[in-house]
Amino acid sequence: MKQTQHSATGARRDHVTGSLADGVDQLIVSDTWSDLRNSREAPEIDVDRLRAYRTSRLRAEIERAQVGLLILINPLSLRYALDYEGYALFQAHIPETYLFYPADGPTVLHGASGPPPTTVDEVRAARPLAFFDAGPQQDEASRLLAEDVVGFLDQIGCVNRRVAIEFVNPSLTQALLRCGLEVIDGIPIAEAARVIKNSDEVACMRWAIAVAEHGMAKMREILRPGVTEVQLWGLLTYTNIANHGFWHDGRMLASGPRTNPWLQEASQRRVESGDLVAFDTDMMGPWGYFADVSRTFHCGPAKPSLRQKELYRLAYSEVHTNLELVRPGISFEEIQELAFDVPEEFREQAYPCIMHAVGMCDEYPRINYGFRGVNFYNGTLQPGMVICVESYMGAVGEADGVKLEQQVLVTEDGHEMLTSFPFEETLLD
Repeated sequence: MKQTQHSATGARRDHVTGSLADGVDQLIVSDTWSDLRNSREAPEIDVDRLRAYRTSRLRAEIERAQVGLLILINPLSLRYALDYEGYALFQAHIPETYLFYPADGPTVLHGASGPPPTTVDEVRAARPLAFFDAGPQQDEASRLLAEDVVGFLDQIGCVNRRVAIEFVNPSLTQALLRCGLEVIDGIPIAEAARVIKNSDEVACMRWAIAVAEHGMAKMREILRPGVTEVQLWGLLTYTNIANHGFWHDGRMLASGPRTNPWLQEASQRRVESGDLVAFDTDMMGPWGYFADVSRTFHCGPAKPSLRQKELYRLAYSEVHTNLELVRPGISFEEIQELAFDVPEEFREQAYPCIMHAVGMCDEYPRINYGFRGVNFYNGTLQPGMVICVESYMGAVGEADGVKLEQQVLVTEDGHEMLTSFPFEETLLD
């Protein structure tokens, strides 16, 4: 009896395994759509030129800040400086890797996960940076790391004792100060380096956007009553990963009454006929560059309401009005003054900003709405910046909201559109 039961169970498991294998074969192995290279030629990126450009940008900002050593910890900065990809999301909340990037001398990566990048000069063991590794001995770990910094400066003959460091716990700053070093914030150095993109970075971004829009097209194709928000979002995520992309900063997709207010992430709600479905890709795609595109779909077979069309046309008008402002030399204050006049009923829930820059993530500058006060800082748009122009239209207490966003390159004489995904004709007619 025991043997018979075991055999029956084994047979059942084989049957289930076979079914699963068949399903995987259909969904994954036989997938002919997700890899964009099957239908479109991928760009040829001059990796050496790309890395040389990023190195020159970073070196220039280090020199401008007059520091002897920049210590990079942010995973995006490690990617920018070295093309280092190791466990980036883990690094973002439990930092274990850091880079010594001197004004003049060899770069040294500490605590590399996996094979180190060929772009670094030397790899060494790391001291604990996070509580996960150091626990209650964090102060002692910080003391040892501060001594490493002093020893490294002595080793390379650097007399400049001004050190810049990114995101870090206060104990390390205190330890560096006790060693007689001047400590400044390294984030402005790393961020300023990333502001202006060269042609190779733009080519990477074009491909990331193409991948995002490829996934968006599949989402639009699949959209019908009964599909869940997370199923739609999963298609975008799958497309990104299938093209060797990385992650999404959020799961920004909502349907029906969840489109208002904005900033609600995808749930297991099932889309209904007549719903609006709004999303924002916030996608770190192939090559580590961002595709930041927003669209709002309408799910049939029910026809859009007059209010849904009104919201969509207002968001469409805002984006296109503000796109006309994107040109080199225009100040952030001018953009605030000349931006689309958002009707009063939509101001309370308007998007957090009119526009912002983007590269490997959302970046400086961010330009806020004038009706929320003077922008925290001023400046001007420059050629080589990539800008995302935003809109959200949703009145307080109503069921529907519309989110739209376009990504553009600032050129010498204006701007060039990078996004090309069509708008929803049924909401514009």
